[in-house]
Amino acid sequence: MRIVLIGVSHWHTPFYSEPVLEMTDAAIAGVSDPDPTRAAVLAERAKCPVFADYRDMCATLKPDFAFVLGRHCDMADQARFLIDSRIPFAIEKPCAVNAAEARDIAQRAAAAGVFAAVPLVFRHCPIIETIREIAAGEAIQYLSFKFVGGMVDRYYNQKVEWVIDRATSGGGPLLNLGIHFVDLCRVLLNNAPLTVTGAMMSNRANGLTIEDHGVMLMQGGGASCMVESGYLYPAPNSVFDMHYSIRTEKHYFAARDNGVLEIVTNDRKRTTREMKLTNVFFYPEFVRDTLRRVRDGRPPIADLSDNAAAVALIEAAYAMSPLPV
Repeated sequence: MRIVLIGVSHWHTPFYSEPVLEMTDAAIAGVSDPDPTRAAVLAERAKCPVFADYRDMCATLKPDFAFVLGRHCDMADQARFLIDSRIPFAIEKPCAVNAAEARDIAQRAAAAGVFAAVPLVFRHCPIIETIREIAAGEAIQYLSFKFVGGMVDRYYNQKVEWVIDRATSGGGPLLNLGIHFVDLCRVLLNNAPLTVTGAMMSNRANGLTIEDHGVMLMQGGGASCMVESGYLYPAPNSVFDMHYSIRTEKHYFAARDNGVLEIVTNDRKRTTREMKLTNVFFYPEFVRDTLRRVRDGRPPIADLSDNAAAVALIEAAYAMSPLPV
């Protein structure tokens, strides 16, 4: 497969490029970024050309597949171009800066029958199958996900300041990080309709146009849900202050770090399972699984409609608790 990467100044680029570089049946045919100098290192490794304009790259190389990154404010146009060009692709969440854009590209891809995956990578997390296995037939009553990432200085250091400006990113950590857990609530509740019942946004730590801490509450499918995220934790990249809690009729599942899931029964018997529980570890599997699905003619594990549903819920939370001007 001839694969191109769009917007490679995005800090997630290695999550996609590294697995592809290891493949024997796929190759990076081209990379693009509005600042071509930021694509040079990857292009040298992949021995491929660099383009400033992704449209020129696709017209020239006619790729089999595209991984789409870059600024959130550019993603909807990138998706529309690829859909119109009938190029299958995977595009970083949230794929847009608002729910209307996210919904539009989902509808376009569905109408055109274009494969369009979204890396809502917690769908590959063992926590899903573990809960379904151990608590089979039990209703989920309560889900809570706390996932607080590093401080905003990391985005300055990585020269991606656009991600902390609402005009170019669409939102802060709830949209960038919390979207994984809004989607996870939907998955675990079998896509039951969810309603946002409460929200709290704060930009107290940094005074930016985005929230640096946010909490949203949802109800649906017989369960109560809470998602909390922030850019507050003084830690290295990909290290999080995290805690997950899922209550079913007969079990309580809890994760306090990236390595162990605790399982407690109603009669207070405790067991644990070792597993990875943060997003970084699942991108290689997402890349491999996505390319297999394209080859086999199967749909993606998560698509633009899944993304649009999560973005709409987060947008409702933003509307419920606007930031101070």
